Amino acid sequence: MLDARPVIVTEGLGIYDVACRHGSGRGENVEYASSHALVFVRRGCFVRSADGAEALLDPTLAYCTNPGQEQRYDHPHADGDDCTMVILEPELVASICGGEPELPSTPVATSPRTDLQQRLLVAASRRSPHDEDELFERALALVADALEHAEPARVASGRPATDKTRRALADGARELLAADPDTSLPELARELAVSPHHLSRVFRSICGHSIARHRMRLRARAAAERLIRGDRDLARLAADLGFADQSHLCRVLRSETGTTPSALRHAFASA
Repeated sequence: MLDARPVIVTEGLGIYDVACRHGSGRGENVEYASSHALVFVRRGCFVRSADGAEALLDPTLAYCTNPGQEQRYDHPHADGDDCTMVILEPELVASICGGEPELPSTPVATSPRTDLQQRLLVAASRRSPHDEDELFERALALVADALEHAEPARVASGRPATDKTRRALADGARELLAADPDTSLPELARELAVSPHHLSRVFRSICGHSIARHRMRLRARAAAERLIRGDRDLARLAADLGFADQSHLCRVLRSETGTTPSALRHAFASA
């Protein structure tokens, strides 16, 4: 009846592609939420009863769960529904929501931009191979954007205040990534004593791109340097530099330079 396919499950956050094929009618059992989660409805329609209130949920809305919350799901139609569920650790919720690990109790309206981003996230997760660091950062931004629409004051209260502080934070992340591009967002955040959410948002505002993009940019330029030195084994080059495989290396180099590794090698040789 209910199938939750894990997209990524990593430190502090899990993304699941959820398909419910319950027949029409009242939900059979009262359930208790086991985690903090933000759930985006992609297809279908159902009624969620929680905290003494009913909410009709469709693809224009998302909803949140908090641990221990009593809930029941009723289904007015027989064709099921599909959702994207982002499960969050309490510390991550607190960092996004102004210090309190409590998600909104009422449905969250999703803007066209937010809806598109959650669908793109699922589409990217189905591509093989996919970059889990990029998906983590995109999911974090998606959650923050959705919650900011619902409770802007709470989300805004956790942001670093001064430009100097923000720039120092971004510079600290760049320094760590220059030493080791494989350092994950949670590891960077721990080293810099901030939350992954704040680090991701500040980095993008200062540098103009995500940490995941910066990581790939560093790897692409390391690959270019190796090509200049005459490296010809692209599979080994991809493995050495942290790409998923040779095709991933080629895609990133094309994205960054507009051309292929072989064309780059030729250009360097004839320069």
